[in-house]
Amino acid sequence: MLRSQLPGVEWEEFFAQFRVSDSKSYGVVANSFYELEPDYARHYREVVGRRAWHIGPVALCNSDTNADGSARGYEDAIGRDDCLKWLDSKSAGSVLYVCFGSSGDFTAAQLCEMALGLEASSHPFVWVVRSDRWVPEGAFEERVRGRGLIVRGWAPQVLILSHASVGGFVTHCGWNSTLEGVSAGLPLVTWPLFAEQFCNERLIVDVLKIGVSVGVKKYTAYPEERELVEAATIKNAAVEVMGSGDEAEERRTGEGAWRDGTAGGGEGRILLQGHEQSD
Repeated sequence: MLRSQLPGVEWEEFFAQFRVSDSKSYGVVANSFYELEPDYARHYREVVGRRAWHIGPVALCNSDTNADGSARGYEDAIGRDDCLKWLDSKSAGSVLYVCFGSSGDFTAAQLCEMALGLEASSHPFVWVVRSDRWVPEGAFEERVRGRGLIVRGWAPQVLILSHASVGGFVTHCGWNSTLEGVSAGLPLVTWPLFAEQFCNERLIVDVLKIGVSVGVKKYTAYPEERELVEAATIKNAAVEVMGSGDEAEERRTGEGAWRDGTAGGGEGRILLQGHEQSD
């Protein structure tokens, strides 16, 4: 990782307080599963000397498409039935889902580049947009009508990711979204913004090898401070993750393995049982 992808010195006091609180706690309950990051789980337990219980992915609790639990407490901006009808009309694995969480703000210029990149990729897409401050030249929405579904507001993410027509996920690498993508067995296009998202990107791209980065180099919560990611870069990342080449197939195979690993709990449940017996 680059120094520019790490939090600034203004966060040092926060992390110091966090470490003190952590040292005083009985242990940590983590929304993760042991098989996903065994080296880190063992390091925390054996080197740091702390207890940890891996009970995730909690997104599996919302995996029932008939349940009204996929919105994380928010009201969806699109009806579940309308969303499913649109997804049902697309071929298996053909749709790219694009969402940057509840805090993923962008400048109008960056949103315009995203729009043009998605259009140029030629793939069907669902794009969750949190701002109306963008109007790509040339009537973008008319040009992608039928191929692109634009959701202004909150989307039923778990429902969308678990649909058979979805074949890739452009994400800010927030941990909830990362686990939801893994649970759905999808390769990821990584676009971290701040917080722990750059660390998650390295896990996705370098360790799990299930993602393609758009190349963001700077940690910041302020959209105007970010370097513009151009449409061509977005298009290339989308095509790469949705493609049919050897590397794309390897990412999909890897994601399938991680998805299968979430089903039964495996080592994570054994670890939890071991702690219960020893403590």
